[in-house]
Amino acid sequence: MATSIQISEELKKVLSKKKLFERETYENIIWNLLEDNMELNEQTKKELEQSRKEIKEGKTLTINQLKKELNIK
Repeated sequence: MATSIQISEELKKVLSKKKLFERETYENIIWNLLEDNMELNEQTKKELEQSRKEIKEGKTLTINQLKKELNIK
């Protein structure tokens, strides 16, 4: 079942700039934005998991250790 939503002219202009081709629907644009957001969230989760693993394995340096290694005061 299709429904309609109200959006401001400003949002309509922003969405129009996201079109990959002239006749792309606003629904497709919204789906693409949602998909990008979900992928980003999954990617971020994986990166956080990897970072936690590296911390547990001691594969990190403190800022002071890095400064010392790079001879920075």
